[in-house]
Amino acid sequence: MSVHETLTNELAELDKKHFIHPTSSIKEQQENGPAIIFKEGKGVYLTDINGKKYIEGMASLWNVNVGYGRTELAEAAKEQLETLAFASSFATFSNEPAIRLAAKVAEMTPGDLNAVFFTSGGSESNDTSYKLVRHYWKIKGQPNKTKIISRERAYHGVAVGSTSATGIKDFHHMTTSLAAGFVHTESFSPEALRKTIEAEGADTIAAFIAEPVQGAGGVNIPPDGYFQEIRQICDEYNILLIADEVITGFGRTGKMFACEHWGIVPDVMLLAKGISSGYIPLGAVVVRDHIHQDFIKFSEGTLLHGFTYSGHPTACAVGLKNIEIMERENLVQNSKEMGALLHEKLKALQSETKIVGEVRFLGLIGALEIVKDQETNERFSEKLAPYIITEARKRGLILRTVTFGESDTIVFAPPLVINEQEVNELVGILKEAILEVEKTMN
Repeated sequence: MSVHETLTNELAELDKKHFIHPTSSIKEQQENGPAIIFKEGKGVYLTDINGKKYIEGMASLWNVNVGYGRTELAEAAKEQLETLAFASSFATFSNEPAIRLAAKVAEMTPGDLNAVFFTSGGSESNDTSYKLVRHYWKIKGQPNKTKIISRERAYHGVAVGSTSATGIKDFHHMTTSLAAGFVHTESFSPEALRKTIEAEGADTIAAFIAEPVQGAGGVNIPPDGYFQEIRQICDEYNILLIADEVITGFGRTGKMFACEHWGIVPDVMLLAKGISSGYIPLGAVVVRDHIHQDFIKFSEGTLLHGFTYSGHPTACAVGLKNIEIMERENLVQNSKEMGALLHEKLKALQSETKIVGEVRFLGLIGALEIVKDQETNERFSEKLAPYIITEARKRGLILRTVTFGESDTIVFAPPLVINEQEVNELVGILKEAILEVEKTMN
């Protein structure tokens, strides 16, 4: 047995015995061990402990925007760790990286989104926003405005509140109960939202929350005019609009923030993932000036919400350097250009294969539907996307499926540093994988 095989077997056994994996099949882990044990990353590539190289077509979890192996980010963390690794932000204590990152985020976000609350990730950002908007209405003298309207197929995280806001039923079945005060409506129907508001009563609703592009629900892109109408409805009924940009923020869609595609300014914006490109846990909730000013005017005593790592100086130092890299290397424009190229090449698979249906993209986030009939959009009785991504992984490409309900979808979100050669390599491997699965249909 080789040294590599010995190490792989040892780590696999330790993994099965001691590591409970997030969002994974516990039984599959025990039967097969870890799917891949990664060792290092560079650019858009990951390498496992046996030396096999993979294109990371999902930027891991939609988040490694600047790519892997960024020495500058390691150096920024090292410098801050040696200077001030951690300091509490409770009781108005502060630190320079947190102050400067808050100011930078305020400068970047659209409109008057100017005040920032830091978290450690997307689920924390979501749950924080629900508490903040409810606090806002309470101090404004409308304590009954507590409900949060979300959408079907939405994904907002896995904390108690964010699971309840999530509109994918599979996430609800994992536990025994959900938080009260969450209502779901159709994904892309302003009229359905209006009916939901009127049925529930606008005086009971604190906010409507939406991802500008639904990520884990299948990369569902809104129709033209949808968000402009949603903004008007929220204003009409005196309801706050929360934009969950955890996945779509920081260049993923070919704009710095996806809301910019439709020219709207939400009352609250949720950030994570791309703010640090996954190099360190970090998230944020950004609120408009009028909300911040009302907090200042009406909130009494201590705002009893905060996480140990809110405003973590090392995380904020890494976030600042990450944004500097994005701006210096013009990665938002690269996302737009490479996204268009990837979309074009994946669309070509419709004529080069028998089972590729709709292909949809916005910047470097996209999806490809697997269908039995390209004309009628009929689906297979057994979903094929999981088989395709398994074949792709054998050939050195990591992708993800969405198979909730009737979906048979492959989704994409490669690092924003991807170039033309790497796009061609990604599509080439995917085509091979699709054709391999097509053979099994005959």
